[in-house]
Amino acid sequence: MSNKGTQFGERGAARARIIAAVLLLCVAVLVFFRVGHWLVREDPLRKSSAIVVLAGAMPDRALEAAEIYRSGIVPEVWITQPAQPRQVMQTLGIPFDGEEEYSRRVLVHQGVPQNAIRILSPTVVNTADEIDVIANSLKRVNGTSVIVVTSKAHTRRVHALWNRIEGGRGQIVVRAAVADSFDPSHWWRSTHDALDVVREVLGLLNVWAGLPLKPAR
Repeated sequence: MSNKGTQFGERGAARARIIAAVLLLCVAVLVFFRVGHWLVREDPLRKSSAIVVLAGAMPDRALEAAEIYRSGIVPEVWITQPAQPRQVMQTLGIPFDGEEEYSRRVLVHQGVPQNAIRILSPTVVNTADEIDVIANSLKRVNGTSVIVVTSKAHTRRVHALWNRIEGGRGQIVVRAAVADSFDPSHWWRSTHDALDVVREVLGLLNVWAGLPLKPAR
């Protein structure tokens, strides 16, 4: 091949690499700006056996659960029990009612009857534990579906965990707390929102990989 032909070939290859790099950059920018919206995956509300308040983000999730309960589409509100910081507090000898107790008080304050509130057991460490506890409780009441209230950025991972762990044991309707301040359109402007995105993306990768990473217990 002549020197001229070689030069044309090298220029063509360089041009192809530049085009590929530009396309990859465009995709990366698109993913960056859209990932916040992608993480939020809510379902239409429908009648279910119960509504569950997942641990964390108190009192937003409990407030949302109370609002849905008042609509009359569920007979009960279930609350999961996080193991921490209860265990640490007990070790220190410091009285601690537990997050579930405060969520229960929020529900009662918002008009949910005491006899319609159920605190689930055993205690949980992570969302995967919560999914298992919810599925077992749903089976005990012979239910077919349950509404799960969580934070906006957490909704897609809740779906993914349910499908991987308990997909054959009923259905879930995932709802986000309206009061949650997560801004999917500008998540990079807040350290809180940015940490939510990073945690949820890494959590989803762990789910898709078959949950090889386990929490320390």
